[in-house]
Amino acid sequence: MVVQNKLDTGDPRKAVLLEPFVHQVGGHMSMMKYDEHTVCKPLISQEQWFYESLPTAIKQFTPQYKGIISVCLRKDSLGNLGLIASPSLPTNNCSSLDKEHSFHTLQKEGKKPTSFLGTYKPNLLLWCILSSCPGKALLRTELQYHTTVSSLMEDTNGNQPEKKSYNPWALHCHQLHLTRMSSKVDENKLHQFLLLENVVSKYQYPCILDLKMGTRQHGDDASEEKKARHIKKCEQSTSGSLGVRICGMQVYQADTGQFLCKDKYYGRKLSPDGFRQALYQFLHNGNHLRTNVLEPLVSQLKALLSVIKSQSSYRFYSSSLLIIYDGQEPKENKETLDNHPQGCFQNINCTMPHGTGHPKVDVRMIDFAHTTYKDSKYNHTVYDGPDHGYIFGLENLVKILENTREGE
Repeated sequence: MVVQNKLDTGDPRKAVLLEPFVHQVGGHMSMMKYDEHTVCKPLISQEQWFYESLPTAIKQFTPQYKGIISVCLRKDSLGNLGLIASPSLPTNNCSSLDKEHSFHTLQKEGKKPTSFLGTYKPNLLLWCILSSCPGKALLRTELQYHTTVSSLMEDTNGNQPEKKSYNPWALHCHQLHLTRMSSKVDENKLHQFLLLENVVSKYQYPCILDLKMGTRQHGDDASEEKKARHIKKCEQSTSGSLGVRICGMQVYQADTGQFLCKDKYYGRKLSPDGFRQALYQFLHNGNHLRTNVLEPLVSQLKALLSVIKSQSSYRFYSSSLLIIYDGQEPKENKETLDNHPQGCFQNINCTMPHGTGHPKVDVRMIDFAHTTYKDSKYNHTVYDGPDHGYIFGLENLVKILENTREGE
């Protein structure tokens, strides 16, 4: 049965057709949207155990853990594949869920299955992502499938419909996920997913930076081949030199009304100087540097650094850190910024006020499938002291942001 921690699922008999989480900027496992305030991901026992035994000091820096949901794979009459979650499913199989009734009910409510497999109709997945996303900003990207995405957004007359907001990396992960699942479709097999807080739900235009933290990325259970591969990635990227590297980002560009997207392959190629420039780009909205974001961001990172230093035996191998702020500026700040001479934000001697209000900023640790600590039932090695690789990455991140704030 479902383990529920503060999750109001409403009618326990109601099935929910999971949608791709359109603001996923990194990672390889597809995140799904359960409702406006909740996302879900395939359950990994080691990660579940971490969330259920989370130290109080770390809770403020992680998404709220909401429990577990049972998920079934379903095909409709056209062969489209969907993921259906239901709190009332038994723990052994999905046979109690009437698949035709579930699809029929969801479609009758005005929802089309958004978790499609592209075997029969390749464009359906993209169409459904576009139709389900509430945003109005177009995400542009340098990813290889940008051309395909752009062309599919045009109608038969070559006209472009209303531009929707989705991150191409989310589409990439979702396609891979469904492709893997389609090779062994068992409609009676039950899948379990973790339910987590949707930490970007409160933002109108969420600017998101996904950072892989630490100087080591392989878990204790990694094979020799995987261990060697991850060590090489760290040595050849800013993970080795700075203890942090970019795994993905999206940043709202106010001058174009678009999001700029970067993926993990971009992050792997960055030098330390390139990393600094990328951080600057993440804080730049196309018109000016979002200086009002820097102070609350640095403050939260220093608070997290203090917490990590106090966590003896914890090793957050392969975990990520999300940094989030809203691309929509507070009105009072925008009015002040609009009165500045062009280019004054590159001039640290500019005496005009830059706005005093601080926007909301979130700093959240995620992805704990390889996290180990003394009392974990999955630990392979017990470590002494805090995670120095993670601390090294946080300290460098803070230094770079403080230099950016000082205009260096």
